[in-house]
Amino acid sequence: MPGDRTPTASRPALPPEETRIARAVRRLLDILVAGPVLLFSSPFLLAIMLIIRLDSPGSAIFSQERIGLNELPFTVHKFRTMYSEADPTPHREYIAQLVGGATAQRADDGQALFKLAVDDRVTPVGGFLRKTSLDELPQLWNVLRGDMSLVGPRPVVPYELEHYSTDQFRRFAVKPGLTGLWQVSGRNEKTYTEMVDLDLAYVERRSLSLDLSILLKTFPVVIERKGVA
Repeated sequence: MPGDRTPTASRPALPPEETRIARAVRRLLDILVAGPVLLFSSPFLLAIMLIIRLDSPGSAIFSQERIGLNELPFTVHKFRTMYSEADPTPHREYIAQLVGGATAQRADDGQALFKLAVDDRVTPVGGFLRKTSLDELPQLWNVLRGDMSLVGPRPVVPYELEHYSTDQFRRFAVKPGLTGLWQVSGRNEKTYTEMVDLDLAYVERRSLSLDLSILLKTFPVVIERKGVA
């Protein structure tokens, strides 16, 4: 049951919660980073929105339900990278195969992809936004709202949970993040199982020092586009 943190035969016990001070410092860091970045990058964000609207009909912002802390749903915001009214079925089927252990599709350079390698639903501008991770910038609003943190596990779509093992539900012991251990450890070069294992490792080792280390590693990863589909 979403939001239920009580251990059962089918649900593992969660790691100990952080101290109140650690949670307050992490929340303060989220606000101090997300707020100014959104404010000072607003002209750039507006320009991206205009380009998206000129590239294809539809809203520049794509909103989707994701699963966050304590398995509670929230709405995540991203720049739209697909044509409007795109059918989610191909991705849903692909996720089911990946979670079940199927080999990930691969791009021309041989890198494993978490997303579909060939996806006709993606717009020309959307392809660029994905490769540069610029499509993720609106999630700073989710960080500011408190739905997400700067660092944490990847926010998952609800239908992924249909295939989860008991242990994998421990990912929801913390808020999902804009970046995380998976993103700075190879990202789309990893298999689905390796991605989840890295998220679980983050949950177990979570600390402010680890968060700062991941944040510092995120910038060169994004700039050099390492492991990005």
